[in-house]
Amino acid sequence: MLTVGIVDDNPRDLEKLELIVNNMENVELILKANSADEVYHSIQKTPVDLLITDIEMPGMSGYQLADFIQLNNMKTAVIFVTAKSGYAVHAFELNVHDYILKPFNPDRLIQSIDRFTEKKDAGRVTGRLFIRSDGDLVVVPKAEIIFLERTGRTTTIHTINETYETYQSLGELEGDIRESMFIRSHRSFIINLQYVKRFASYSKKSFVVIFEGSSGKALVTKEKLKYLQENYF
Repeated sequence: MLTVGIVDDNPRDLEKLELIVNNMENVELILKANSADEVYHSIQKTPVDLLITDIEMPGMSGYQLADFIQLNNMKTAVIFVTAKSGYAVHAFELNVHDYILKPFNPDRLIQSIDRFTEKKDAGRVTGRLFIRSDGDLVVVPKAEIIFLERTGRTTTIHTINETYETYQSLGELEGDIRESMFIRSHRSFIINLQYVKRFASYSKKSFVVIFEGSSGKALVTKEKLKYLQENYF
């Protein structure tokens, strides 16, 4: 069951969100509020899987609320539903799941929630990766891999506990992983989307990927980030 919270200072818009969510199967609306300040206090006690929020509201804004969620590493995804288009770039830097402009067709939000549910279910990475490292055959649980990095003739596999080096190429390892949450983000990197914390501006053609559980950083091209926004976030 997917738990959802909604917040909008406009009563009609809040009612519309409530009707959409309540008519969906396997979705439970457990939080309804007309201010981000109320949600700020509520989710610290009772987190939700998905928060659907307006951006411009009296007091705390939806953007500030999403920033709080990210800074505290809360396992709550955010969908912005707003009449303002100017926040889109900053929103994706916060790694929000979606950005929907008002007025919107209910199917647009339903599809977004369904896509999040599919991503959440697909995120259960299982299996093991076998690599050759220093003459040994090392077994690495896929769920522990944060990202893979190609440098020169070697590939470094960063996990939540340690790193491994192998002469196997990213192409070889990519074929062995075969999990939907592993994405070839750049010619030199494969990233596990489960550990992505945020995307930070780096250059005109790429962004830096910041991870939970690792001080290491990867790169994602602008084109690949657009693909991720359309299909994963």
